[in-house]
Amino acid sequence: MKKLLLLLPIALFAVAASAQETKPAAAAPAEDPAALLDKVSYFYGTDVARSFHENAVEIKLESFIEGLRNTLEKKPGKYTPQELDAAMNQFAQQMVAKQQKEMSEAGTKNKEEGEKFIAANGKREGVTTTKSGLQYEVIKKGDGKIPTASDTVTVHYHGTLVNGKVFDSSVERGEPASFPVNGVIPGWVEALQLMPVGSKWKLAIPSALAYGERGAGKDIGPNSALIFEVELLSIGAAK
Repeated sequence: MKKLLLLLPIALFAVAASAQETKPAAAAPAEDPAALLDKVSYFYGTDVARSFHENAVEIKLESFIEGLRNTLEKKPGKYTPQELDAAMNQFAQQMVAKQQKEMSEAGTKNKEEGEKFIAANGKREGVTTTKSGLQYEVIKKGDGKIPTASDTVTVHYHGTLVNGKVFDSSVERGEPASFPVNGVIPGWVEALQLMPVGSKWKLAIPSALAYGERGAGKDIGPNSALIFEVELLSIGAAK
């Protein structure tokens, strides 16, 4: 939290400096000092509170305000530094244990859902299952060259979890993506080396060929099977 509070002023000063360098055509009238102070203070409050939410940290508001006030007013602390260090060490251990438990439970749930989906999907007409367990369905046939592992490709894609939640989509961004074939998850590496340019396939990727037990970010949990619609636009980076 100390790092957060220290970095915020730096970011604000950088924004202010940038604003001075790129002066707008019509400068806005200066804010009333009292109103400006109120907004800046409110910003700090909302930013700290947001970090608590994002990290699932529960606090006692009265104690938080008391600590804030005592520090700002340079009053004696309610607890010694040693007491606070011991409390934070214990709290950190509890948070790690909680996260590990949540990851384990989520991993078990995602694995069961993923395996159930892959098993059912493999029975659908038009779905091909490879030796590795990758599944693909041809939406549009292409007649271009097939990439190799050393190629760079440009694609459009739309990625969802088995429950339909979108976690990434170049289609929604309106801009295709370019990357090395061998620089992505195993399911993609395999699929791209089977697709002729101009093809559009629907992929069902078991978690072992995706991000496995570690997951990826906040949207792709551990042991998550992934679904992609992939259109191979060209071999080579987008111009």
